[in-house]
Amino acid sequence: MKNLSRSLLTMSLLSALALGAVSPSYAGERLDNIMEKKVLRVGTPGDYRPFSMKEDGKFVGHDVELVQKMADVYGWKVEFVHSSWSNLAKDMAANKFDVAVGGITRSPARVVTGDFLPAYAPFGKVALINKKNKNKLTSLEKLNNPNVTVIKNPGGTNEQFVLQNLTKAKILTHEKNYEIPQLIAEGKGDVMITENAEAKLYAKKYPQLHAQFLDKPLTPVNYMGFWMPTDDPDYTRVMNYLWNLMDLRGELKALDEKYGV
Repeated sequence: MKNLSRSLLTMSLLSALALGAVSPSYAGERLDNIMEKKVLRVGTPGDYRPFSMKEDGKFVGHDVELVQKMADVYGWKVEFVHSSWSNLAKDMAANKFDVAVGGITRSPARVVTGDFLPAYAPFGKVALINKKNKNKLTSLEKLNNPNVTVIKNPGGTNEQFVLQNLTKAKILTHEKNYEIPQLIAEGKGDVMITENAEAKLYAKKYPQLHAQFLDKPLTPVNYMGFWMPTDDPDYTRVMNYLWNLMDLRGELKALDEKYGV
């Protein structure tokens, strides 16, 4: 009799689920909100080619295309939230977006406060310099010189590297990261510290520039990553699934090749 009651209860629950009378939520709050609104909020500084760049009022680049393809699987609309390197962590803590993209370094400091999707785009710190200094600025010691002017943008790991390793050089700060290569090309500075992909891109764009240390970066190899809040394991699981799906479908490889990442 007890087994019959259990069977009847099970059948009732299955019928209720089929009719939509019972709708238990298996997802955390963040994932629930995204599923309900069908909107994925994506934070990005939008000033770092080839990963994310704001051009003609819209965001373009490797990470922009990739996160859009991920969202398409669930039919989510991507809503970009313009942030900055200085405010990225604050904006994530303030719940202004669900994931941050745009060439974000997987750093020890960031992993303390956020989850990262699988690593991509291996890189090391290199120097974007004026081509006239190609045979002159050939080591970290030669960069760290009072006669060398380094231009950095505030926030992020490039600034950290400059402040920690180029203490003797003249350091200037420029708010817009994407404008710095042109300043170096025009001779208004000698060095911009960046990563492989950006250095190669701008050295190709400006004939006056040279990407120094590509073969032997100034730092050990590191990786980029999509950075997310840690408040919802269900959301993290879904995002990891989407990333893995993009990898298995060859979407990630195709974008890496398209953007030279």
